[in-house]
Amino acid sequence: MAAQNNAPLPDGLELAGYRIVKKIASGGFSIVYLAYDGEGNAVAIKEYLPSALALRQEGELAPVVSKANLPVFRIGLKCFFEEGRALARIAHPNVVRVLNFFRANDTVYMVMAYESGHTLQDHISRHRAKGGRIGESFIRQIFTQILRGLREVHANQLLHLDLKPANIYLRTDGTPLLLDFGAARQTINTGALTLAPMYTPGFAAPELTVKTDPLGPWTDVYGIGAAMFACMAGAPPQPADQRRQADTMAEHYTRLEAHYAPALVGLVRHALAVDPLARPQSLFELQKALQALPPIVPPAVTQAASPGVLRRLVQRFGFGASSAPAGETRNTRQG
Repeated sequence: MAAQNNAPLPDGLELAGYRIVKKIASGGFSIVYLAYDGEGNAVAIKEYLPSALALRQEGELAPVVSKANLPVFRIGLKCFFEEGRALARIAHPNVVRVLNFFRANDTVYMVMAYESGHTLQDHISRHRAKGGRIGESFIRQIFTQILRGLREVHANQLLHLDLKPANIYLRTDGTPLLLDFGAARQTINTGALTLAPMYTPGFAAPELTVKTDPLGPWTDVYGIGAAMFACMAGAPPQPADQRRQADTMAEHYTRLEAHYAPALVGLVRHALAVDPLARPQSLFELQKALQALPPIVPPAVTQAASPGVLRRLVQRFGFGASSAPAGETRNTRQG
């Protein structure tokens, strides 16, 4: 099924009590609009419109779906609706808030709280453009919060399945928000996909590319590891299908240890294991490992402090040469 270019809803359209302002994003499964509700509050409205199954021409409201595509379109519609219902039950500061969902124009719409800020991918790109690296402290803080939000998602029997920096939003106050659950087509307790998820090479776990392999929390663990790697390396990991042929990730990890704590690089390496059973099996296990990393030692401490001062710091805080490798001391800059 070839993807098609679908026309967005027209600006200014009134839809179920919301006024469409403009299209702000689009992907393989949906189009997202900025809109205002009846009280003038800004919201984001996500429209189910899979480009491989449905076609909407300029000036039309309802998509045209061929008879051959209709069964799969309806399965996706049902999944999208159920996904909205499940997400509406989640109230967590690090997960996008679903306010409403409704049917119109022969499809389904999900209304979400609108947030000001930029994506983590934008943040990475800005650092790369300046020739800098994202700080280790920033990475630890952001992903500790993201894991808290994602654990709540898993607790509601949903997998994300498309974790990447483009789907992590940084509010203007710096706190992260999980976005775009468009790939969350499977509940943890069903064991079978009803609609194949779309995935992004480099960020997708190997089992996402093999339909017979079971998906689970370990699949999102890989996505978190890939997003952390992208923050550190400035680019996604080697795609899973290539890793099966000739895995070159070891040399990337070695380079990263010159800028980040080897313990952090090791955690990312663990999360990015090709074998699902070799990864942390739950988000709690990954979060526990992240929070157990040795403290980051400021360079000023290791370079200027006398041996006596360092001994007192080790006694008080429990870090020193044995628990804070050299790579850890070089990168305390905030992202």
